[in-house]
Amino acid sequence: MNRDSPATALLVIDAQESFRRRPDEWAATANPDAIDNISRLVDHARKVGDQVVWVTHSEPGSGGVFDPVNGFVRVISDLDPRDDEIAVTKTTVNAFTSTDLEEQLRRLGVGRVVVCGIRTEQCCETTARMASDLGFDVEFVMDATTTSAIEADGGLAAVSGDAIMRRTESILAARGFATVTRTADRVGVSA
Repeated sequence: MNRDSPATALLVIDAQESFRRRPDEWAATANPDAIDNISRLVDHARKVGDQVVWVTHSEPGSGGVFDPVNGFVRVISDLDPRDDEIAVTKTTVNAFTSTDLEEQLRRLGVGRVVVCGIRTEQCCETTARMASDLGFDVEFVMDATTTSAIEADGGLAAVSGDAIMRRTESILAARGFATVTRTADRVGVSA
């Protein structure tokens, strides 16, 4: 790492067991390779000395899969968080508003965040936009995110998971919120 440039943190957003507790939705995820790609990003971040940050989403009192009393608000078992890595639990869509994540990153001299995780257009995109607003350089690793389709309901049109991912990629890049990349580009290995 170039010590003259700001530190980098990999933000692993909501890669948690809660989503796998919805088996039909999980089986239809738009990007079944997301968890493998997140794992590759984590390995790479550790190898190059970037900070790895584990973000989980919690909805206390909801009674659902995001209610911490049900035991699913934990990182997906395929991934392996280390005790010395930052872990925050949020109750808002983005990873900053309901946590002390910004303060922790600033203390470590982080100026660049790399975003990956679950719900491309929701918690990942919102975290990327917020990070951009806070002055971080943002890299959004599209193929290390995933989402599910939105069903038609109450007059709203259905949107496929693939369409959501394409839209998110276009908006983040075109509007300047993030540099959109792929896992192979980030880890320096051809696909």
